[in-house]
Order: sequence, then C-alpha cells, then structure tokens
Amino acid sequence: MGMSDWETLQPLARTLPGRPLFLTISGAHLYGFPSPDSDVDLRGVYVLPPQALLGLDPPVETVSQTTLYAGVEVDLVAHDLKKFLDLLLHKNGYVLEQLYSPLVVAGGAEFEELRALAQGAITRHVQHHYAGFARHRLHEFAAESPRRVKTLLYVYRVLLTGIHLLRTGEVEANLLHLYPAFDLPFIPDLIAQKAAERAALDESALPHYQQSIERLQAELEAAFAASPLPEEPANRPALNDFLLRMRFRGNTFQITATA
Repeated sequence: MGMSDWETLQPLARTLPGRPLFLTISGAHLYGFPSPDSDVDLRGVYVLPPQALLGLDPPVETVSQTTLYAGVEVDLVAHDLKKFLDLLLHKNGYVLEQLYSPLVVAGGAEFEELRALAQGAITRHVQHHYAGFARHRLHEFAAESPRRVKTLLYVYRVLLTGIHLLRTGEVEANLLHLYPAFDLPFIPDLIAQKAAERAALDESALPHYQQSIERLQAELEAAFAASPLPEEPANRPALNDFLLRMRFRGNTFQITATA
C-alpha cells in the first residue's frame, strides 16, 4: 500500500467509539523505511460525547486493534482527545509524530486547528522521550543475535528526529529527509538492506555505527542544552478550550431532572 492509497483506509474511522478527529500513518512508512510486507500503523484521535464521560460505564479512552483491510495488516491505535492531549502535554514524542505526520488518512479543519495549537505545547523536555527511546532501542540492538538492520535504523531515526526537533521545533520523522544533515551517507544502504525484513547486519561495520551513534547522543544532549523551545507548554488554556469545544460540538447534551 502506497501513499496514494492511504485514503482507502478512511472507512476504519467508523470503527472508533467517538467522532473521528484525525487518522494518520505512523511507523515504518512515516520513518521512510517500509518493507514490502510492512504492516500499516494507523494512529488517530476521536472525541467522545459528554454522555460517554458521565455515565456509569468508564469511557473508552484508547482503542487498539489489528485487522486485515484491503489485503494489508493494519494496526490501529487511537485515543480520545483528552487522553491524547494529556500525552501531548507530558513530553510524548509518539503523539507529536502522529499529529504532524504528512501521511494523512482523514483530517479536516479541526485537525489543522489542533496542529496549530499543539505547536505551543512542544517543550525542550521532549528530549527525555527521544533519549530514553534511543537507549531502549540500543539495549534491544545489543541483545540481538544476529543484530538486525531494522533495529539500527530505529536508533538513528529516533536520535535524528529528537535533535532536529530540539533545534528547530519541527517534527520530522522521515529518516530519508533527516540523514543528509548529519553526515550519515550509509543510511540509504541500510534502508535498502532492511527491505528484506530481519536482515542481519554486517558485524564488521559495527564499530563505525557505534561511533556515529555516540556522536549523535552527544548532539542530542547539546541540542537540549541550547534548544530555543520553552520549558513549559505555552498554551494549556487554549488546548483546554479546544477540548471543550470539540466535546460539545454537534451534541444536544442536556440534563433532565426526574421527579
């Protein structure tokens, strides 16, 4: 499934428990290194009506399901808007990448408004997400036998996305767009190798990769120290207002007294 086919996934929005706000593509397709048999990571946000929050049953804040759709395995994860905003305000790079993914399955004016508002919620402390995720992937890489090209690409992708975000405030998750600015000419070759899922790494090049990763980890720390991004979200009240407007839009909600 290619970029021209993303809109064919729009019917999956009807499986969400609330009004869809957006659906975007994440995962390997967003990162610039999908394999022919890669599944599709579909991410989104929906808006529960007030009734769903006030009744006896707990609200469905997150849905996660894997389905075969149009011959492709689709991994769908979506959050209610409040859950998503809570994650956004707590230095979560995952939700930033989902929100600013250029691979849009479903969106609209409300989606674009949220994208504009969320710029004010990006802080320099998003560094903790990217540093921690890189460490996790490195531990995974060290434990592999044989080591996989795929895992190594994830390490580079995470570090480059974090450095670029801290320097510019721009969320860019595509490794092919990022690597030229970081003196990593071997990245396209690694991506070509990864086309065969679980492709083993040439161990003779491992010291070279380790050296470049250590350099990037230092660059991530330096980018954090020098980042122009704010310490705290600048527009929490505006996000709260957006949540309330979305919650009540299109709802004729009222409380009726009973005798």
